[in-house]
Amino acid sequence: MLEAWPELVGPQIAQVTAPESVSQDGLLRVRVKTAAWAAELSMMTPQILARVNAGRAGRIKGIRW
Repeated sequence: MLEAWPELVGPQIAQVTAPESVSQDGLLRVRVKTAAWAAELSMMTPQILARVNAGRAGRIKGIRW
């Protein structure tokens, strides 16, 4: 999933983020360039989770921006 990040979220989001890790309980940690982007992405979390989990066996349960 970490390798596929740019394809999953698109080029605009990929430019300002860097996925760091996935915990055993399914929490994805993502580094974000600015607080403004972190706030925007927090509102988009449900849509991003749907894209990240589509067609995957392992499920991401949350994202920490």
